[in-house]
Amino acid sequence: MARRKKFVIVGTGGRSRMFYQALAGDFKKTSQLCAFCDINQSRMDFANNVISTEYGHRPVPTYKFEDFDKMIKEIKPDGVIVTCIDRAHHKYIIRAMELGCDAISEKPMTVDEVKCQEIIDTIKRTKKNLRVTFNYRYAPISTMTRDCIMKGLVGDVTSVHFEWLLDVRHGADYFRRWHRDKRNSGGLMVHKATHHFDLINWWIDSSPKIVFGMGDLKFYGRANAENRGVTNFYYRSTGSKNAKGDPFALDLAKDERMSKLYYKAEVEDGYLRDQSVFGDGISIEDTMSVMVRYKNNAVMTYSLNAYMPWEGYNVAINGTKGRLEVNCAHHSYINAGGDVSQDGISAWEKITVHPMHDKPYPVKIVQAEGGHGGGDPILLNDIFGTPKNDKYHRAAGYVDGAMSILTGIAANKSFATGLPVDVDTLVKF
Repeated sequence: MARRKKFVIVGTGGRSRMFYQALAGDFKKTSQLCAFCDINQSRMDFANNVISTEYGHRPVPTYKFEDFDKMIKEIKPDGVIVTCIDRAHHKYIIRAMELGCDAISEKPMTVDEVKCQEIIDTIKRTKKNLRVTFNYRYAPISTMTRDCIMKGLVGDVTSVHFEWLLDVRHGADYFRRWHRDKRNSGGLMVHKATHHFDLINWWIDSSPKIVFGMGDLKFYGRANAENRGVTNFYYRSTGSKNAKGDPFALDLAKDERMSKLYYKAEVEDGYLRDQSVFGDGISIEDTMSVMVRYKNNAVMTYSLNAYMPWEGYNVAINGTKGRLEVNCAHHSYINAGGDVSQDGISAWEKITVHPMHDKPYPVKIVQAEGGHGGGDPILLNDIFGTPKNDKYHRAAGYVDGAMSILTGIAANKSFATGLPVDVDTLVKF
């Protein structure tokens, strides 16, 4: 029997749950969860309680972030899974590799070009591997879009229009938590749109060359609320009288999971998960438009809005033989606020092929159990189980991770300067 690979997880907030549940459950025969590392002991205790009570897994050792090196020395893991705050991803990816481990990073790989270059240089120096977990690639609708393009149903791709809508539940959530500070997340152009930019890179088999964009904070934030006539403000939702009746308020005390993971844990690190989306101190955009020219000469127009009445996306892929339309509406969710298997679940979705000289026809999309339409279990099997040959090449490495965030990083620079950005000037591979 093959030796089980040993993994440790850095960062035990909501995004880590998919990984530690997989290691404690479906993939415990091939992979081993060995330790947690975090700034917050309460969150590590919560994760240990989940794996022990729900999966019968023994609690694993816990290490504070300053003891990362000690953890690696004592546990000797094969891989380090990085699911902490985005701005710290590079620190643990780099240090893991320097200490002899491969790394697996939740998206985005990092938040700016300087940190990205540090990761690239470390990979070259240490010869270790970095995997970036783009679970949207594995969603059936995304895979079938790739399949249609690979089959040449639209010919050579010439242009793409990509519209993503975040609703007033899920979209608002980015403005309650640490993501609202661009230094932490790179803004939605990096933290969220990394998924979308990766899909385009993967679908059309190319990478960005020139990026131009415009973005602003037009709905969230105190100044915007004041301009709409709002007079009732509060700093945080839980326990606030002013928050009662506000549909944008998140009461952590009303949800047992959120209370244990955040509300009761905030005394340790001061992190408030329920800040007002109409407060001060928000430095990310909620309204963004971007144009991209790719190295294969295709172009894309992209928009992301974070205060819409419904959640989902519309994509049109135009080519020399026709047009592919991809439409999807998502069930809304709040990170860490429910069953992880419900993340990214579609309310409805469709793919339509429009041949240039024939009638349009639908493409069948086969769903399965698990998050993102059954895509998450396939991703997790790729990482922790027994991966199969994949003609779609969904597994993403550090180059894929870099090229997706570089579109967003370039867009952020364009927002600030009003000028187009040459992506090749940002990092050197």
